[in-house]
Order: sequence, then structure tokens, then C-alpha cells
Amino acid sequence: MTADAATYDLVVVGAGPAGLAAAGVAARAGLRVAVLDSGARVGGQYFRALPDGFRAARPWALHHGFSRFVRLRDGLDGADVLLNHRVWAAGPAPGGGFAVHCLAGREERAGTVTGARLLIATGAHDRVLPFPGWDLPGVMTAGGAQALLKGNLVVAGRRVVVAGTGPFLLPVATSLAAAGAKVAGVFEAGGRFALAPRALTRPGKAAEALAYGWGLARHRVPYKGGRAVVAAHGDGELTHVTVARVDAEWRPYRGGHETVECDVLAVGYGFTPQLDLAAQLGCAIGADAAGGPAVRVDRHMRTGVPGVYAAGETTGVGGADLAELEGLIAGRAVVADALGVPAGTGVGARPEPGTGFGPGIRSEARVGARLEARRRRLTGFARALLRAYPVKDGWTSWLRDDTLICRCEEVPYGRVKEARDLGAADARSIKLLARPGMGWCQGRICGEAVARLAGEEPGPPRRPVAQPVRLGDLAAMDERTSDDDS
Repeated sequence: MTADAATYDLVVVGAGPAGLAAAGVAARAGLRVAVLDSGARVGGQYFRALPDGFRAARPWALHHGFSRFVRLRDGLDGADVLLNHRVWAAGPAPGGGFAVHCLAGREERAGTVTGARLLIATGAHDRVLPFPGWDLPGVMTAGGAQALLKGNLVVAGRRVVVAGTGPFLLPVATSLAAAGAKVAGVFEAGGRFALAPRALTRPGKAAEALAYGWGLARHRVPYKGGRAVVAAHGDGELTHVTVARVDAEWRPYRGGHETVECDVLAVGYGFTPQLDLAAQLGCAIGADAAGGPAVRVDRHMRTGVPGVYAAGETTGVGGADLAELEGLIAGRAVVADALGVPAGTGVGARPEPGTGFGPGIRSEARVGARLEARRRRLTGFARALLRAYPVKDGWTSWLRDDTLICRCEEVPYGRVKEARDLGAADARSIKLLARPGMGWCQGRICGEAVARLAGEEPGPPRRPVAQPVRLGDLAAMDERTSDDDS
């Protein structure tokens, strides 16, 4: 389906767990809903579904909670699902509501979808830290290696090292090992059992961690804490990495280095919410438990901009369970707002089967209370997770003067230091003097690293567009806006 001009009651950007849950609730309540996603299939990064040709062969393989995905996907009946639509901007529509500008299909046809309300469920992407050799072919994010396997059944390499910090390293390593790769080791920069005390209070998470541990043991994959890949090596392609023992601040100990041969390094240091659209719309951005940026919402997932909602990783990285729950809460709030009743109290005389709304105000209040209580529990665990696996400043000691910080503009660390010596005291000043963040990705990859090198906490994006866009499409949008104003 193409993005023809049409006015919807709700436009959802993002077809991951949060977006699917919200869209399903709103569609089943009778609202006109459009779901936009840049992927070829619904599911987002977590429920990265296989192409149609692979569905006959165990579509649930490599996925957790695949039955949940099927339920969410099948709950989209009545919604217009617009796949292969890259959303690059959103703002007020001339006639009221919101205009979502996107590029559709391989030919990237420019189009605009309008709606009375807008839900931002754009998820998150891998946090990347630069280190010597990170630009070599064969070095990729942990999420990238997992996406290749889950979405296309492609094993990233024959001999793989998995490194970084956080529990996401475990499913990546076990999935690769189960698919036939030789995983030479999992190297956790923090402590291996940093979250163990909190996980014991949630039997499901503890069982999941034990399953990963058993998977690593079965495939004889070493799992070492207090270790970091501080350099990657190879002549034109990755051949080996240097692994160092690091202290609590991630500074390498002297003499605690080892060389590990590999043809792929999957490295991950957590995730960063995608906040471009929220920042464009003027939504308030706060800090998550680790100090990173996240959209501020109320308990019904409303942002400070009337008519705009946010759910999932955009409100703080917390995993698929929390994202789906927040999507459900947001969808219920959208329906309640559309019907003119307070969110969390019920839809009065218009109960709709399957929407999550009860037959009356009293039962609806109980449902809302249960959802809020569950969200508090999941949010508490997510915050504990962020605190248990922080990014420590010692990673800057891994850098050499010739280490690239910005790959698009080929800006080495030495040039960043020169900018600081010239008086650049913040990330913006470093960008103006040394050009990191001015390339194709507009700082999506290097922005956090530059901020940390400037001594700042990463802030919200200041980009006027969320995706690369042609100048002709910008000009055409200006022409349409001028015509509407006249």
C-alpha cells in the first residue's frame, strides 16, 4: 500500500512490539489506523520475521515469544500497514493533526500520511563506541549480527568474538553458536553477574539467564567478565582482536592482554533510543536511569505535545515485554481520548471485544491499575539493568590518535583532541571545528562518543530530518506547504 494522502485517527510510526500493540488496540476499537515502518515485514528489531520463502521452515526458530508476535501481527486487522516507508519528518498538518513525511519503496516515492494523533514507537539502535580497528570489515554491532541471523538465517562469520557489555551479548552468542559459528569467546567489560541479585527476584529472567548459560556451556563458549576488546586487527579485513583485562572503570591493566583470532567481531554496549521524530515535534526529553536521553511521558504514555504519544524504547530502553505493555497502554489512551473519556477509567457504553477495555468504568479501572502496576515492575527491572551495565569512561583510554571517531567524515581522535585544545568545550563546538557528525549518518553513530569525549552526557538529537532525504523532496514539501497556506 502506498502512502496516499489520507487522514487517520492514529498514525503509528514503528511496527515493533510497542507499535503493534497500540495499533491493534486502536484498530479493534474502530479507529482508522495507519502503521508505518521502514522494514519489509512487521515485527521490528526484536520480532525480526523471516522472509516469506522461509516461513515453511520453523518460523519461530531463534525467536523468544514468537506466539506473542503472531498474536500482535494478527491483531492488525483493519489497520493500514505501510511497510518499506522511511519516515524522515513529522509535524503539524495544515488542516490540524499531524503530517508524517516518508519515502516509500525502493524508488523512495515521497509521500505524506496525516492523522489526528501520532504514536512514536521507533525503538532503539545499538550504542557504538570507537576503538582502534572498529572500521575494519568484519566488525559489526551485536544487533547487526543478530539481525542477519534472525531475519535472513545468515551466520555473520565462521569464528566470532562477542564483546561489550550487557545481557544482550548472551542471546547473540548462543544464537550464533547454535547456528554453527565457532564463538571464540564472550567478553563482558563489566561484571558477569552484575544483575544477578535483581534477576533472582524475577524467576522468568533468572531461568532465561540460566538457559543462555547452559547454551554457552554446551557449545564450550568461554564467558569472561572484566574483559574488553580494545583493538581489532587485520590487513583489509578482520583477522584477530586484542582482549584486555580492565578495571572497574574499564581501564586496561598492564600485561593483561590476549590475542583472539576471529573473522567477525560482534560488539554491543547497549542501546540508544531513536528520538529524532520526538525532538522534531518538541516532545520533552529527559534522562533514563543511565543518564541517556528518553522521551518523557505520563502514565498513559502521552507526551507533553497534545495528540502525540510515545511507547517502547523511545521512553527508555527496557526490552520487548515493557515495550509491548507500553504500546497497549498507549493504544488504550488513544481510544479513550478519541472517545472523549478519561484514560484508565473506561469507555463507558462502548466496550469493544478484544480492545482491552472492560464492560464498565469499575472493571476498566481495575484493568488500568493492573497494567500500571505491571509497568512499574518492568520499568524497575529495566532501570536496574541500565544501572548494572553502565558505560564507563575508561573506554577513552583505548583510543589512539589515528583511531577514527567519525567514520563518515574520517575524523580521527587526534583531530578531536586538537579541537578541545583550541577551546571546544562541548560536542557542538567539537563538531564545528573537527567535523564529526557532519557526514551521511549525521552523528547517529559517532554522536554519543563525541559527547562523552567532550565530557557531556549524550543529549537529544538536533537533526531536522530523521532519515537521509533528497533535496528535491524537501523542495516539493515546501511547495505543497506554500500551496496549502495560500
